[in-house]
Amino acid sequence: MVFNLIQDRLLRQHPADRRLHRNRAGRGEGAWQTPVPVADPVVVSDLRKVFKVPVRDSGVRASVRSLFQREHRDVVAVDDISFSLKPGEIVGFLGPNGAGKTTTIKMLTGLLHADGGDARVLGHQPWLRSKELLRRIALVMGQRNNLQWDLPASDSFELNRAVYQIPDADFRRRSAEYVELLEVGDLLTKPVRNLSLGERMKMEIVGALLHGPEVLFLDEPTIGLDITMQKRLRQFILDYNAEEGATVLLTSHYMADVVALAQRVIVIHHGAILYDGDLSGLAGRFSATKTIRVTAPDLPVDPSSMGTVLERTPEKLVLEVDRSRVAEVAAALLSNSAVTDLSIEDPPIDDVIDRVFSDGDDG
Repeated sequence: MVFNLIQDRLLRQHPADRRLHRNRAGRGEGAWQTPVPVADPVVVSDLRKVFKVPVRDSGVRASVRSLFQREHRDVVAVDDISFSLKPGEIVGFLGPNGAGKTTTIKMLTGLLHADGGDARVLGHQPWLRSKELLRRIALVMGQRNNLQWDLPASDSFELNRAVYQIPDADFRRRSAEYVELLEVGDLLTKPVRNLSLGERMKMEIVGALLHGPEVLFLDEPTIGLDITMQKRLRQFILDYNAEEGATVLLTSHYMADVVALAQRVIVIHHGAILYDGDLSGLAGRFSATKTIRVTAPDLPVDPSSMGTVLERTPEKLVLEVDRSRVAEVAAALLSNSAVTDLSIEDPPIDDVIDRVFSDGDDG
């Protein structure tokens, strides 16, 4: 009884620099110690996941045969990937549908067991589902509901407060701050089932952050939001990252999310990592061209020898130019025309990502 009271008191110490957790590796369920600082909060080593998918031919005969002799084929969802995230880092995790993004996130949050390799989140193997890990991470999936469907969101927030043993002062401060920032105060008493997708996503974000997670996994967090609220949610995530020092792994099909939030991106395709590096270096790696925009009253009559003409008006020209010729073409335009404006740009990030996936298919 006394030990349980002490354990409860220790669990209520928050945030991370005051937490104690169990050392399950050799001290048993009842032993406690101050956590050893983790250099990288997320470390993935040769992680692999294979699903067995049933297959059968069409028709009644095949259906009957499958009742007695079912055939399967292996589908490799994640193929020996390795990466790590630094403390406080926001990383974009990109890939087309079926690339392995969500499967990876489910393994890192303990929803799926790995079939090979290893992963450590805050020093824990996630699929062991230790309470010490679960209370220090959060997962928000745009296509999944974490709040209680039939209850008002405010009741779900209270439930999270009890489950995560959030101190009352922290709970009141965070809930008031997050509700105000996301402008959802008038929605707190509505059952979650009656909320629109965008409204529900805002409530999901609030509920996921009330316990102050140190690692945040966001899978399509801006789905269903209008442009204005997308921008507000991005700023909200940036503010949370700055204030709490949280590490964030983000997937999104909205490239604006990635550009606004992440300086580093990991691109995965067919379960394998194609690129891991700075967002600014993605275009240089996978795009062989740059875009030159020039405004001048005396543009070349036939600029096709300089590159591919994307747009042409009497005083404006947009060219797609091979990277090796950018300096040469820009110099020719400046020397032969009375240029009033000239810019050199990487192609849009959406086009670069399309090129990445195309290269992956070719390989």
